This record gives sequence, C-alpha cells and structure tokens, in this order.
Amino acid sequence: MIDQDVRDRLLAEPELLLEDRDMMAALIAANERAMGSNIVDLRGIAMERLESRLDRLEDTHRSVIAAAYENLAGTNQVHRAILQMLDPLAFEDFLKCMATDVAQTLRVDCVRLVLESVQNEEKPVALQKLGDVLYVAGPGFVGDYLSSGRNVPLRPVVLRQVSPEGEGLYGDRAGWIRSEALMKLDFGTGRLPGMLVFGAEDPHQFKPTHGTDLLAFFAGVFERTMRRWLS
Repeated sequence: MIDQDVRDRLLAEPELLLEDRDMMAALIAANERAMGSNIVDLRGIAMERLESRLDRLEDTHRSVIAAAYENLAGTNQVHRAILQMLDPLAFEDFLKCMATDVAQTLRVDCVRLVLESVQNEEKPVALQKLGDVLYVAGPGFVGDYLSSGRNVPLRPVVLRQVSPEGEGLYGDRAGWIRSEALMKLDFGTGRLPGMLVFGAEDPHQFKPTHGTDLLAFFAGVFERTMRRWLS
C-alpha cells in the first residue's frame, strides 16, 4: 500500500503526477503489463509517438535558439569591429587598427588589404612604412585569386581553405594560415579593384557552407571607408 502521507498529497495535488514525465511513463508501462501481451494499447502507442515528436520539437527549438544567439553574437562582433575601424584619423593608424584591434575582435589571425597597382615594384617605397597589412599586386590579381584561376563568376565574398597560391599573400604567416575569407572591394569608377582578406589558423573557421551576410556588410563599410582615404 502507498504511504498514507504520499497518498494524501497525490490526491490533493494530482497534477504532480501529470507533470512528471518519468512517473507517467512508468504508470503507462505498468498499465500495459497489467493488460497482458495479447492486447494492443492504441492509446499507449499514440502517446509514444507524441512523446517522440515532442522530443524532436524540443531539439529543434534548442537548435534554433542556439543559432539565434550565435547570429546575435556575430552581429555584435562585426558592429564592434566597425566602430574600431572608424576611429583612426590617419591611414597608417587605420591599417594598424585592422591588424590589431579589428583582428582581435573578429578573432582572425591575419588581415591583408590587397591593392592592385600598375607599377612594376612589388610595393612602392611610399607604402612600405604601412607594414604587412597592405599587399600590392599587379592588375588582375584580385579576380584570379578569388576564382582560383578558373573562368567562373566572381562572388563578393568567398570562404575557403587556403591554397598554395596564398603563400605569397601571407608572407611569414604562410603555412600557418589554413582558411580565409576573401571580400572583393570596389573603389569606384577609374580605380582598380581591391580585396580584404581575413586569414585563420583554424582550417574550419571559414568554410563555403557558412553564411556571408555579416562579412558582406563589413566589406561594404570598409569599401566606403577606403574610398575616402583614396580620395
């Protein structure tokens, strides 16, 4: 017999049993055993299916919430990086900020700004003091690098693992950078295109299956900021 105190409490608050999934499952199992093996309990089968659906819905709910929090965190990261990028008042400080504060906020290991130039020098003397962030290349480099030399339409943002072609772009970091985010930059009519590059040592940080909306937004702000510097 059930202890009288327990029995009295259950009679006074029967919802306690209804809210306890494990207890309800045990009661249903006991009821099925009492009916015998030659009786099919359609209600029990329906409840099992409903429980299974509920579990799947809860898993989906948790996944959606986790994705929403991740997207919110990514949006906040990009917003902080943009504010940091807009602070410097000199171009040299702007590039240093990209390599330090912005890189740390976005959690990338390397930042490169690729500018195409018709000059024969790899980097004009006037630009050498700007450090390793700036990479000067010949006309057509951006398109070739984004497409990996293939005749395909150029996407504004490309996420992929680093190919051997990227060793020259990363200089001393070559071999360490394993994945990259490439953002094509349009500096306006009459100017050669550019490219903003984020490199990561983690080979899975930038993958083609990842979303690119936030990076496209960041590249848009960066592009407009560069137009002011170039003017």
